[in-house]
Amino acid sequence: MASSNEAPPARRLDHCVLPTAGLAEARGRLTALGFTVAPDAAHPFGTGNCCVFFSDGAYLEPLAVLDAAAARAAIDGGNVFVARDAAFRAAAGEEGFSAVVLGTTDAAADHARFVAGGISAGPLLSFSRPFVDAAGAEAVASFRLAFAVPAMGGDRFFFTCERVNAPKVDRAALERHANGVSGIARIVAVAARPEGERAFLELFSGREPASVGAGGISLPLAGSGLSLMTSVSFSALYGVEPSGAAAPLDFAAIVFRVPAFAALRSQLAANRVAFSEHGGRIVVPPAAGQGALSIFEEFTA
Repeated sequence: MASSNEAPPARRLDHCVLPTAGLAEARGRLTALGFTVAPDAAHPFGTGNCCVFFSDGAYLEPLAVLDAAAARAAIDGGNVFVARDAAFRAAAGEEGFSAVVLGTTDAAADHARFVAGGISAGPLLSFSRPFVDAAGAEAVASFRLAFAVPAMGGDRFFFTCERVNAPKVDRAALERHANGVSGIARIVAVAARPEGERAFLELFSGREPASVGAGGISLPLAGSGLSLMTSVSFSALYGVEPSGAAAPLDFAAIVFRVPAFAALRSQLAANRVAFSEHGGRIVVPPAAGQGALSIFEEFTA
């Protein structure tokens, strides 16, 4: 039995929410990057997605508004997810990276902790939606979400996702990608004062972040991580300026794992996707349908 002095186990990254003007554009861009994109899926509150799933259990969620009237009704009814999406689009535009999501087994307990800690972004959300795998098999997926936002978060936000009913469908084909990506290594965010978000990250994740020096802090996750750094540190590390550096806190980049760069370089060249290389990494700048700066690092088993 674990000692009460031991740190709680790290949570896993569940997914990244990537607002986009349209799912067709997101599908085209992500396919050009070498990702396999799942069939479109609709939420019961006016939004929809076309996800990219990884074998490590995390996924990308390109998110579009499919039914504006239904989305407005959801906002009027107190739906935090749709309201935060609308706030992001009003402030940052139709394309970007709006939310980081951690997995949980008890969203209700998370919500209670967020309320007690003063970081709750609104009421718990429960919903279900149809799911279709690559072979056309259908199932119903059910979720429960608990929302949090730091004081300086602006229109970016965080939530935990409990998969109340996970479809028993074969996703193996959707988890194989022509670019070789097996999963997400870390999320990189920028802030003027990264240390100022330490208390929020601990409240949100239930785990104390680790310091990574004057340039930022790091939140360990199961199999991945979240790094929060200054824009100066970000530019020095990745060789590019973060596109949303003017925001109080911005999710600037997603770092993907690839076993080798050969397949990725081939995909990018064949689809005429601009990229640069810096510090042993391949860096693809943001574009419509992509959501964030995409960074690829080689990870050998």
